Amino acid sequence: MVSGGGGRKSKETRRSVAPFIIATLFLSLPLPAYSLCKNPVIFNFGDSNSDTGGLVAGLGYNIRLPYGRTFFQRSTGRLSDGRLVIDFLCESLNTSYLSPYLDSLGSNFTNGANFAIVGSATLPRFVPFSLNVQVMQFLHFKTRSLQITTRDSRHLVDGEAFQNALYMIDIGQNDLADSFSKNLSYARVVERIPSILAEIKNAVKTIYDQGGRNFWIHSTGPLGCLPQKLTMVPKTRGDLDRYGCLRSYNDAAKVFNGGLVALCEQMRSELRNSTIVYVDIFAIKYDLIANPTKYGFQKPLMACCGNGGPPYNYNINVTCSQIGSNVCKEGSRFVSWDGVHYTEAANEVIASKILSTNYSTPQFKFDYFCQA
Repeated sequence: MVSGGGGRKSKETRRSVAPFIIATLFLSLPLPAYSLCKNPVIFNFGDSNSDTGGLVAGLGYNIRLPYGRTFFQRSTGRLSDGRLVIDFLCESLNTSYLSPYLDSLGSNFTNGANFAIVGSATLPRFVPFSLNVQVMQFLHFKTRSLQITTRDSRHLVDGEAFQNALYMIDIGQNDLADSFSKNLSYARVVERIPSILAEIKNAVKTIYDQGGRNFWIHSTGPLGCLPQKLTMVPKTRGDLDRYGCLRSYNDAAKVFNGGLVALCEQMRSELRNSTIVYVDIFAIKYDLIANPTKYGFQKPLMACCGNGGPPYNYNINVTCSQIGSNVCKEGSRFVSWDGVHYTEAANEVIASKILSTNYSTPQFKFDYFCQA
């Protein structure tokens, strides 16, 4: 998949954003100016929240319209109606969208590569495409890049770029979700969290040993607010919080995120000359659920694309793009796209909040790693 010109403000980009959306965002969030970052390079590791086409490239999985309808007007392998958070972050650096590592046709890796794959988790290890497998793919990518750049560097990065690059990690949601899906108790799910965090630390340490010094780590979001979970998990009113989300699922996410904060603090002291930025994605996404009208959203717990109607419009047997599914009108302000993943409109708000630095520890700008 070739995204092409992701960071450039093209006519297509301007047409894709309705005037009232721009007004809403400017009223609620200060949109950062585009960065003057010179030749930014990003390597991303994660799951469907940041997969820009790896599942399609790696397994040939068919993701059809209406996925991709809002911005690309075609399916690109992203599990959204348009751009993901990582796409907006790339735009903020005025660089192209990241090409999936596994895409063999038309990829351009001059600004990095995306190793994220739909469904990925940290455990079990060595299962495609677990975090440690993604890191091994990166190691191979680096080795081959350094071999090839001596002859032709037009589509790759060199050794200095690997050292100065930003390494992003956004993973853990599937570890928690899979644990709950196996009917493990809340206590058992929480017991598994240290093992998940250990895998993230191992990934960072491996990249650090290869010369990487700049890390950007996202916490996991409010798992208990996903329409999929709310539909499939047996519950009573007492199981829900004031906004209608599953308490136990969100509590587990908070425990994981608390551990991730502590891990980042530990790694800052252990990995000399490194910069590790932690971003509180849970707080950002939960705010969309708790205060949807603030951002012009409606029905924050209902999927735009799915089956079943209110309150969640999710049916595991008739998911988005399958025969029998329905989709909201373009321009509708939904938080959830397909019951698991977010809409482009929600992703744009999330990215704006990330760029504000208000949710980052330390409060570094996203372009901190590159030279102006």
